[in-house]
Amino acid sequence: MKPVYELDVYRLAEDLSDMIWNEFDEWNTKAKNTIGYQIIRSSDSIAANIAEGFGRYSTADRKNFYYYAQGSFEETKAWLRKADRRDLITESRLEKYKIIIDELGPKLNAFIKKTKTYGNKAQK
Repeated sequence: MKPVYELDVYRLAEDLSDMIWNEFDEWNTKAKNTIGYQIIRSSDSIAANIAEGFGRYSTADRKNFYYYAQGSFEETKAWLRKADRRDLITESRLEKYKIIIDELGPKLNAFIKKTKTYGNKAQK
């Protein structure tokens, strides 16, 4: 069985949160205090919940944490939309976020579905 940090879904979540972490430093104080800290927490929470669910014994426990990860993913996208509307992110960076988001979303959904259907096999 692979460790959680080798799973594509986890790696993509980490990539997304690292990009956001690095973006934050360029924002003004107002943006950092409103959107910045919120988006860092929500994006970090995606991978953290995948990892916590991965470490749980029962399928029900794993699924709950994967659902939390999905909620944090949706929250992160909402904050990114706000950051875009408020001109905090350049178009080129927004495209880089979109590439990860477009890959992470379906992989996270498939990961959850596989967990629901196959239990422990989702961890392979």
